[in-house]
Amino acid sequence: MTDYEAARVHMVDSQLRTTDVTSHTVLSAFLTVPREAFLPDALKPFAYVDEDMPITQAVPGTEPRYIMEPSPLAKLIQLADIRKTDVVLEVGSAEGYVAAVLSLLAGSVVALESDEVLAASSAQTLSALGYDNVAVVTGVLPQGYPSEAPYDLIFLNGAAEEVPEALLSQLRDGGRLVAVTGNGHAARATVISREGTHYSTVRYFNAAIKVLPGFRKAAEFVF
Repeated sequence: MTDYEAARVHMVDSQLRTTDVTSHTVLSAFLTVPREAFLPDALKPFAYVDEDMPITQAVPGTEPRYIMEPSPLAKLIQLADIRKTDVVLEVGSAEGYVAAVLSLLAGSVVALESDEVLAASSAQTLSALGYDNVAVVTGVLPQGYPSEAPYDLIFLNGAAEEVPEALLSQLRDGGRLVAVTGNGHAARATVISREGTHYSTVRYFNAAIKVLPGFRKAAEFVF
C-alpha cells in the first residue's frame, strides 16, 4: 500500500526544494494537500512522480487534460506571491488540485473549468476535503469569469500561446496574471501586472507545460 504522506514529503524535498522553491507558505501548502485525492484510482500510486499526469483522454472535439508537474507548478505559485487577502481566479481548474493549493494561500478562489464533468467531480472532492473558500464554476476558459471580477490574481493552470484581453480586463488595479506563455520548450513563466489602464510584462524561467484548451494562438495565413 502506498504511503502517500511519505511520498508527499519526498516530492517537496526532492522536486520543489531542489528547484528553488523556498517560500515556506508554498512548501507548506504542497505538504498539506493530498494530490492523490484528485486523481483517478488507477493513477493514485503515481500521484507524486515528477511529470504531468493525464486525467482525461482526448476525444473528438476535446483535448486531453493534465495535472501539472509539481516543480513548475510550485515555482509558478511562488512567483504569484499570493497574499491572504487575495481573490484568485484559477483558469482551467480541471480536477481541483491547484485550487486546493491556492486556497491555502489566498482569501478565496474562483475555480473556472470548461468541462462540466470535471467541474462536478472537483467540486465534490474539494468540498469533501474541507476547502470551503473555493467556488467551482463552469464557463469558457479564455473568457474568464467576469461576474466575480475584479481579481487580485488570475492563475492559468496550463500554458497559453497568447493571453486573451478578456482575462486581463478582469484584473483589479494592481493585480497580476501568472501563466506560462509561448510555445513548447521556449515558453516562459510570465507575470502581467495591471496599473490603471496599462499592463507590464515580466518573463522568468522556461517551462514546457501543456497548453490549456482554447489558449492556442490562431493560425496565421501567409500569402
